[in-house]
Amino acid sequence: MANETETVLLVDDEEIVIGVAKQMLEKLGFSVLTATSGKEALGIFRNNKDKISLVVLDMIMPGMGAGDTCDELQVIDPAIKILLSSGYGVDQQTSEVIKRGCKGFIQKPFNMQGLSEKIGEILNQA
Repeated sequence: MANETETVLLVDDEEIVIGVAKQMLEKLGFSVLTATSGKEALGIFRNNKDKISLVVLDMIMPGMGAGDTCDELQVIDPAIKILLSSGYGVDQQTSEVIKRGCKGFIQKPFNMQGLSEKIGEILNQA
């Protein structure tokens, strides 16, 4: 599905989620950068924005939440594709963040097929 130049920035404050999701993404053919906070994600994105195709962003993180992180990522690159992820379903808070510019939502725990399909949908959006 992915070509080897596509990089995903995976943002989650839980190491176990990062470990599992990173393995899935690598099996799907992506190169993966990881961040454990919104602030760290912005720094990594600024330095690598030309090669990052997609950001998988956790909804609930300490410090800078998904909404602010989403806004700031779009300031750096208005065309950035963001997949919001959460252990909870789509509630009002999640819907608000999605409206702020996320291209999709995936509920954790996700499996490889679900992740692959969501990423495919997002990367194929014009």
